[in-house]
Amino acid sequence: MQQDDLVNERKLRPIWESIEIGNYKKALQDVEKMLKKKPTIQCARALKAWAYLRLGKEEESNALIAALEQEEPIEAPTLHALTLCYKETRRLDKICTLFSNAVRQVPGSEDLLSQLFIAYMRVDDFKAQQSVALQLYKLRPRNSYYFWAVMSVVLQALRGPDADNQQRVQLLLALAQRMVDKFIAENKLEGAQEAQLYLQILQEQHKYGEAYEFLHGALCQKLYPGAPVYGKIDLLKKLNKWGELNRLLKELLLQDQDRWDYYQDYINSTFELIKSGEKPDGADHTVEMCHEFLCDIIEAQAKKCRGPYLARLELNRRMLEQRYGEEQLFGKMSDMLAEYFELFGDKPCCALDMKLFLEYVRPASERRVLATKLLNGLGLSSATLPASKEQMQRHICTLQIARYSGAHAVVDEELLHAIYTSLSLHYEHGFNTHGQGLLVTDMGPSDPYAILAAQIMYERAWRLQRSEPAIEALCLLNHLLSNSVNNFHAKLLVLQLHHRLGLTLSAHDVYEILDIKHIQLDSLGYLHCAQLANGGFPTVAKHVYERTLNFFENDNEATAEFPKASYNFGTFSKLVEIIDFRNRLANSFHYTLVSVEALLLMVVGFGGNLPQLLLLYRQSRPKPGDDRIRWDKLADNRDLTIFVCWDPPSEEEADETTKASHLANGNQCEGQAVPVDTKPVGALLEERREALRKASYEQDYDLLRLRSGLQRMVFSLVELGLVRPAATDEGRASPLGSQEFAVALKLRDHWVTLTEEIRRKQHAPISGRYLVNLLPSRLHLYLRLPYEAVFTHLADLVLSLWRGYSSEQTEKHNSSLEALTEQAERCVNDVTNMFETLKHAIDTYHESVDLLWHWKATHELVNGCIEMISLMVFVLAVSYDKYVHACASHSAAPTGKRSKKQTTNDPANSNAATNGASGPQPTCVPDRDRLSLVTKVLRELKQRINEADSILGSWKSPVIEDTLSAAVERMSLDPKCVTQVRTGIANNATTETRDLRKLLKEKLKLMSKAI
Repeated sequence: MQQDDLVNERKLRPIWESIEIGNYKKALQDVEKMLKKKPTIQCARALKAWAYLRLGKEEESNALIAALEQEEPIEAPTLHALTLCYKETRRLDKICTLFSNAVRQVPGSEDLLSQLFIAYMRVDDFKAQQSVALQLYKLRPRNSYYFWAVMSVVLQALRGPDADNQQRVQLLLALAQRMVDKFIAENKLEGAQEAQLYLQILQEQHKYGEAYEFLHGALCQKLYPGAPVYGKIDLLKKLNKWGELNRLLKELLLQDQDRWDYYQDYINSTFELIKSGEKPDGADHTVEMCHEFLCDIIEAQAKKCRGPYLARLELNRRMLEQRYGEEQLFGKMSDMLAEYFELFGDKPCCALDMKLFLEYVRPASERRVLATKLLNGLGLSSATLPASKEQMQRHICTLQIARYSGAHAVVDEELLHAIYTSLSLHYEHGFNTHGQGLLVTDMGPSDPYAILAAQIMYERAWRLQRSEPAIEALCLLNHLLSNSVNNFHAKLLVLQLHHRLGLTLSAHDVYEILDIKHIQLDSLGYLHCAQLANGGFPTVAKHVYERTLNFFENDNEATAEFPKASYNFGTFSKLVEIIDFRNRLANSFHYTLVSVEALLLMVVGFGGNLPQLLLLYRQSRPKPGDDRIRWDKLADNRDLTIFVCWDPPSEEEADETTKASHLANGNQCEGQAVPVDTKPVGALLEERREALRKASYEQDYDLLRLRSGLQRMVFSLVELGLVRPAATDEGRASPLGSQEFAVALKLRDHWVTLTEEIRRKQHAPISGRYLVNLLPSRLHLYLRLPYEAVFTHLADLVLSLWRGYSSEQTEKHNSSLEALTEQAERCVNDVTNMFETLKHAIDTYHESVDLLWHWKATHELVNGCIEMISLMVFVLAVSYDKYVHACASHSAAPTGKRSKKQTTNDPANSNAATNGASGPQPTCVPDRDRLSLVTKVLRELKQRINEADSILGSWKSPVIEDTLSAAVERMSLDPKCVTQVRTGIANNATTETRDLRKLLKEKLKLMSKAI
């Protein structure tokens, strides 16, 4: 028998290899040959199921897997092959059942128990993990298995189903502590990770005193001598031992004088000591002592470090927040910032450092005075250029500070253009003087000039509502990228500029060279994906969506294995973070939105006939009745800090800042710190930034609700059209389709309620004044267009056609046919309104003075109308096909039975008969009349699509004026950059128009049988 196993293993190895390298047909041929000789080999059948799965033959694969499940295999190769099948079909719970059955048959197998533990780990069944880990420990008493059980208990408390039940959480954590206490008492604790886990358990129970004692105990010092000092710092903060913390941080700062985090905690501990009134020995318990310590570090520095200087600014900032009097401060904030600039102004990070404290220079006009003072101190005029790289960096710093201080917000457009021209010339000079001979990966030292100039020029474009300044900014940024090919800041601005102007194709080219991959597809994907759904290029959108979805689907498998590695190596400290990361990725808002948009795009961007579209639709397996989105778990994983922003705070923030300043000055009392209810200025501004993020997410959240509701309702109408009920022998209607009808009716009502609820919120679009602001949510576009009316009326028509009479029938309706005809007329009017909206958008665009500035709004409206038309065509084409088949089946039936079938082949009549309804019932409309009504709407769609094609054919492309090109070339920029921008704009417009016209013609294919 053992010899046979070796022979089988040798024969199976090539099959494994064939599947792994993608040669599935050969694997299938080889496994078939093997099974002809030995049809009972379990591993061969499992590999056959895996090959079928890779070939897309899921039904055949599932049949083989089901047969193997009944046999409950125990051989390792078979279990491994089935595990791979379950992973690919995302049935991870089946892996648990598979190994559970195997363990039951071979209860003493360490390997099977380990695999079962990992299987439960993949589905986050922490309680089952604990049970299996204890079985492993009983079988083989190893510390690793015991602490698998301990960690499973901790995870039950922190991330299990009872994580919100504080009483249950405390019980579980107490159990975990007792388990470790038992090991400590028996002197079995062996490793640093075990000690670290014990510290974590104590801290989760808020037993900070016990944790601190254990950290300083002999056992922890022996097992965990390299415990990071921040663990001790955190415990001291939680224990409010501010004196001890202050002394510890002073020691650490004397050893490492540039640790910004240590300085922050040190200053915080000083203020906590002031607040409590404690005066421990060796600790600095007054602001004077704190300032003296910082000054001592500055004086003792062997080389100039930023840390202590930033700490002085931080100390002053905290004193301002605490409302100390001016005479108590260690200097005026503006003077201290000027001093900091003198020391570190030649470093690229200087402006970012100063930005942390500029908000505390009050009032806002004082910031502009500071910026002017710094600029004048450089000794540069409009006719002079920086003499050295250091002077150039100082100049850049002052310009960034000036913009953040609002210096550009108070000047007119002409001066803004003059500033832009000056910055462009400074960039060119800096590149020629200091930017030569750099590595490809280096950013040019003068690049910030061009980046700042582009942001200034876009603001000018927004003020004038003209595109020329934005085009100049594009040309400058393209020129920069020709010199610094890896400057991602410039690439991001070019991407943003293209989307601001509605140039989707050009934006996609930039997105490709950004080379966003892996986790960035989640954190940065919103910059591009959010604009593609109505961007006018379905093929491009499909490519980006597929790549994004592939990342999420494949990464789910990869991240599922991270906890496995943590358990295997006993590194428990990051397990909670890994699980949280995995859950945030699995419930990513971006992933969910792209999934919904991809399903809608499947219909909108499809080119082919109805059977082909239905095949694609079935492969996607949408289930309209199931809302798979975990709305309460959605995670906003966007990185909104990717742009370095020098735009000044908004007017609202500036007003709030001034108000806070006045309140602070009014509450000063004889130089003493007087507490007031007013929040610190920094906190106010931070709240506003967070409010902007929250408002943006709320709008996109409602966008997802709207798009998901639309997708589910449309697909429910398609499912209803795919039902083919047939009369039974008794002449009563088949119950087939009643479930689909109930789902469609429910989703129709949900759609109406949802759109009304979102409209009542009256979301305000995000301002487009600054280039690096978030782009407005697409929600506003869909609320401007008649999505609500179009798809409500379409749902009413399809649902009523299925029943055979109108749900809105009243006494004024003489017949069901009249009611249905009225609903069909509504849909015809909706088609006309969509066409008029499209035509009006393009006519208004042609009447505008600046075509490019109005391109974005126009092409979004046009694409929205085409999406509505595409979805309507799909639903009605399926309905038409349904009633054609119904009419054909009646024609094929014997003459004597045709009338009976026509009156009974409808659930409405069946329900009426079943319920014993009395009185006059609505007359069932014959299938031929229903077909006629669907045809009527489709013919209107055909006529309007042909008219829309003509309108799109007359759609003018925006062009760049020759005068603008000449102006750009006079600035000594690379002429190729101007040509590149001009060509990109023209190509974007002509390609979009061509693709949209082609898309409309493709929709006619779907209606080819109906018209």
